[in-house]
Amino acid sequence: MGVLNSLLDGFAGALEPFNLLMGFTGAALGTLVGALPGLGPVTAIALLLPVAYGMDPIAALIMLGGLYYGAMYGGTITAVLLNVPGEASSVMTAVDGHQMAKQGRAGVALTVSAVASFIAGTTSVVLLMLLGPVISKFALRFGPPEYFALMFLGLTLVSGLVGDRRAKGYAMVVLGLAIAVVGLDPISGVARFTLGFLYLDSGFGFLPIAIALFAIAEIMSNLERSVRNGGRIDSIPPGPMLPGRSDWRRSAFPIVRGTGLGFGIGALPGAGATIASFMSYAVEQKISREPQKFGKGAIEGVASAEAANNASTGGSLLPMLTLGIPGSGTTALLLVALLQFGFAPGPRFFVDHAEVAWVFIASMYVGNVILVVLNTAFIPAFVRMVRSSTRYINPIVMVLGIVGTFAVQYALFDVWIMFGFAVVGYLLHRYGYPPAPLILAVVLGPLAEQNLRRSLILSDGSVGVFFTRPIAATMMILAIVVITWPLVKPGIRYLLGKSRRVEPAGKV
Repeated sequence: MGVLNSLLDGFAGALEPFNLLMGFTGAALGTLVGALPGLGPVTAIALLLPVAYGMDPIAALIMLGGLYYGAMYGGTITAVLLNVPGEASSVMTAVDGHQMAKQGRAGVALTVSAVASFIAGTTSVVLLMLLGPVISKFALRFGPPEYFALMFLGLTLVSGLVGDRRAKGYAMVVLGLAIAVVGLDPISGVARFTLGFLYLDSGFGFLPIAIALFAIAEIMSNLERSVRNGGRIDSIPPGPMLPGRSDWRRSAFPIVRGTGLGFGIGALPGAGATIASFMSYAVEQKISREPQKFGKGAIEGVASAEAANNASTGGSLLPMLTLGIPGSGTTALLLVALLQFGFAPGPRFFVDHAEVAWVFIASMYVGNVILVVLNTAFIPAFVRMVRSSTRYINPIVMVLGIVGTFAVQYALFDVWIMFGFAVVGYLLHRYGYPPAPLILAVVLGPLAEQNLRRSLILSDGSVGVFFTRPIAATMMILAIVVITWPLVKPGIRYLLGKSRRVEPAGKV
């Protein structure tokens, strides 16, 4: 009853008119920020921090929190409608969401995304209240070996992103890892494969590559098809605006699984929404009875990725609020805001600053309601906007891509990188190489390398460190099984079939 009473007190504060207005403002700004490539919640919160310091502390935290989880959904809009993932966490939504849009099911994809986001976001807040201490203690057991094992498992699960194109998928992982090692060595600081370009000291940015491989490459493919069709340019066909009973039935369990996986991975410092969405999508395809539909407009892919994406927000707040350990760049800025206001997160945060803690948590419930109402209300307008001919949509996507890429570091060099990878993406698309595994490797590669190097330093170069720690060993064994299973499965089937064909011994 103590938790329930505290939560009710929190709602009393969160529903005050000014706090409610700040929650709506944060959610709306977050949606806009998430839809614009190149901004993202980290940049937006950094820009709003000076404004927040002049406000009432609780109202400011409610606004910043609304911006955080609002941005998680905002990236869905451009990912589905324009194939432009504004954030790394929106990549997997774009894989099936944009295919659904091209089939005239953009409204269905956006509605399922909004509902999945609401369910996952609300559930993650409940889990934040109930399981905070338990999950936080478990997260503390993760060291460099466990993080490397998690990244390695994520990379091996790439087989779940490519269906029967397993060899091409792993080839894309290798290419992505090769791209990821460009830049300064994370341990020694030595420049690697930069060819003398100072801009490459920080490596290839995620956003130029993602926009190039998904959005710009898609434009090039559309232009090629129009040339083959005698100049006729396709448009997105009309279709249903609301999901049918079959869509909800196919989405239900992916939402549940994505919520649990997203919250758990989000609670690990340094993991976050990107890894959660990739892992959830891969797991969903692995267990699907029709894995060949993924990448071609499977509603399960959209539902699982969006659920994991949004559930990770509550999970990432766990180590920040209960331990004072930010799990991502966004939560690091929220930690800065809390400290600036004099609220020190940690084991006693819910005791020493109970009013702030429970108003903030209650505001997340309110914010999720605001988001689902706000975003579902504008779905028809979003869909009508892109049903015009791609003759008008392509230039908009191109401008968004260029501006978003330039806005990250204000470097024209990144724009040229984007165009270079657009050519690569066009060739990959033409010859049937999936881009998602490459993006996964680019995102996970640097994290995997850092934790691999740290683990080997701690163990004096012994790889046994990955198999002597229970959590790391479990994930490494799972990864090895994922890699070897396609090789041994035909032999097992052959042996089982042979044993069934053996005739029983005749009577003497």
